[in-house]
Amino acid sequence: MTAGSKDHAREITDGIIEGKFYPNHEAIDFYGHYQEDIQLFAEMGFKCLRTSIAWTRIFPNGDEQEPNEAGLAFYDELFDELLEHGIEPVITLSHFEMPYHLVKQYGGWRSRELIGFFTKFAVTVMKRYKDKVKYWMTFNEINNQRILENPIYSFTNSGILYQAGEDKLKTMYQAAHYQFVAGAITVAEGKKINPDFQIGCMLAATPNYPLTSDPSDIIAAQQEDEKQLFFTDVQVRGNYPRWAIKEWERNGYELDITERDLQLLKAGTVDYIGISYYLSNTISTRPEAVRLDDDLLGDSSLVENPYVSMTEWGWSIDPAGLRHYLNLLSNRYERPIFIVENGFGYADTLVEEKVHDVERIDFLTQHIKEMKKAIEIDGVDVLGYTVWGCIDPISFTTGEMRKRYGFIYVDRDNQGNGSLKRIKKDSFDWYKQLIQTNGAEL
Repeated sequence: MTAGSKDHAREITDGIIEGKFYPNHEAIDFYGHYQEDIQLFAEMGFKCLRTSIAWTRIFPNGDEQEPNEAGLAFYDELFDELLEHGIEPVITLSHFEMPYHLVKQYGGWRSRELIGFFTKFAVTVMKRYKDKVKYWMTFNEINNQRILENPIYSFTNSGILYQAGEDKLKTMYQAAHYQFVAGAITVAEGKKINPDFQIGCMLAATPNYPLTSDPSDIIAAQQEDEKQLFFTDVQVRGNYPRWAIKEWERNGYELDITERDLQLLKAGTVDYIGISYYLSNTISTRPEAVRLDDDLLGDSSLVENPYVSMTEWGWSIDPAGLRHYLNLLSNRYERPIFIVENGFGYADTLVEEKVHDVERIDFLTQHIKEMKKAIEIDGVDVLGYTVWGCIDPISFTTGEMRKRYGFIYVDRDNQGNGSLKRIKKDSFDWYKQLIQTNGAEL
């Protein structure tokens, strides 16, 4: 995908097109700077680091018979470096980087064949790193593909570009089913490799509030929540919710779901739920409600919430929503929850080698306070908390560096220019102190 911005959507191209800039191809070059970066993470006092194993580094095309040893060796070195600094790796197996060959040759997750390709990759790395990695997640933000209006989600989740006239909803359900089966097999096989593995799913957690007490608003918000929780329902409970089966019947969908698939789903439920949390949505069916101009979700039912502020990129700032959603998941599933992404995208300014990111400090302070309430008052079992991102990444949704997230500033601009020098922001020292006191000084 090409670079974009809050005013210009990213473009999905068929291969590399000369003259186009693809910011994720080098990004901030963690590959070449991981030792320096891990040293900085250790200085902050990190106990864990959530990252991923790029499928393409291990099986570049996805359907090779043998893995790429150079790729496997890199992750040995990376995990060893983390462990030497007392940092436990938390690994996502598929984080928006499936091999492009699988998209072109097999149609991405439209194809049942991808179950075998993915599980081969998963088993390969789980065997290799069985003594170095305990915490795993299968598919990053698997529910993003439910957002049918923006093509980046189906493409990055499932390697699917919808065709004109295609029933997007049916294709999405079929792709998700194959991913659920692949995830369940991964859980079952992973437990054979190391019974101590903790293997989770990962959800983009976004509460949906009704704008008013109008029953139609309440039902609309509930239905949006159910669409999202469909993905955890299957992976945590091991079966499909009744409302989804009814929807398939109404629409005349005959999905490729076998009895063996259903047995695998039941046998391969996850140990915990990983989540990202950035914002909440507000829903209304009322015509007078002020609609959001939201190209990200393309959902005309989203409206302005008068009780929360917004970022420059139009994302609501709602710390209490994190506590709400932690309780929702905990009460529904009774599984531990790992907050693996929570962060604030902001256009940081570098002045004389310093970044005074007070807005980020305030954002994270308020969210961590709400997490603390969920743990201490509500009894939610929270496994851990990792920010997005500890070091400035390329923003996924907009493909830009200007929207920065990290405690560490990386000298790189939207056009890929810069020295890649790492510079500590004010939030670096704040977070270091937070870890040292375990939040006592919030």
